[in-house]
Amino acid sequence: MSEAPWLVVPAAGRGRRMGADRPKQYLSLHGRPVLAHTLARLHQAFPAARLCLCLEADDRHFDPAWVPFADWRRVPGGAERVDSVINALDAIAGDAGEHDLVLVHDVARPCVTVDDLARLHAVLADDPVGGLLATPVADTMKRDDGAGRASATESRVGLWHALTPQGFRYGLLRRALGEALARGLAVTDEASAVEALGQAPRLVAGRRDNLKITHPEDLALAALVLAAQAASPSITEEST
Repeated sequence: MSEAPWLVVPAAGRGRRMGADRPKQYLSLHGRPVLAHTLARLHQAFPAARLCLCLEADDRHFDPAWVPFADWRRVPGGAERVDSVINALDAIAGDAGEHDLVLVHDVARPCVTVDDLARLHAVLADDPVGGLLATPVADTMKRDDGAGRASATESRVGLWHALTPQGFRYGLLRRALGEALARGLAVTDEASAVEALGQAPRLVAGRRDNLKITHPEDLALAALVLAAQAASPSITEEST
């Protein structure tokens, strides 16, 4: 495997859709915060990586003991995810090279497997653009009419669900995010900003159980996924 990447983990979200008394990254999952699970899984794949963890300045829930990385820094979170990522890229400007690989991963995706992480890293090692974990759409896709009724059935051919991590070269990613914000574009993920530059990120097929905890029922699903993965050690142990 090539040189360890930079890792950026935005973790400043409020998670209001969870309806909980704390941000979703601090909800308990198998007795540990979601954030701790996510960082542990990333560390399993990339123990030598350099981590930027984006947190609210007044975060009263965070405990540094949950960070397994030797080389990490705390970065102020922004109003939106893209702002947090830009803050992280600015923070490492003096250390990161233009062509260093930066992987951005949602803190609320604790079920990503080490195998998927290692494969994404290997695929992107020589890719001039970068790419992301994604899964082909399997469900029938409906478009609503704005009033809660289906108006059309959309073809799912060529459609993918974007997952994370998403990985791009430091210089390209910083330029893409900066230009997207300057143009007033909605940046829903890093790939969308790179696409706006006319580039085509690589889609790397990942597992469907790399779910994002967004709604209350997702926490229970994540617990089931982690339990199933624990029963299959090859899923969580790096094979390269």
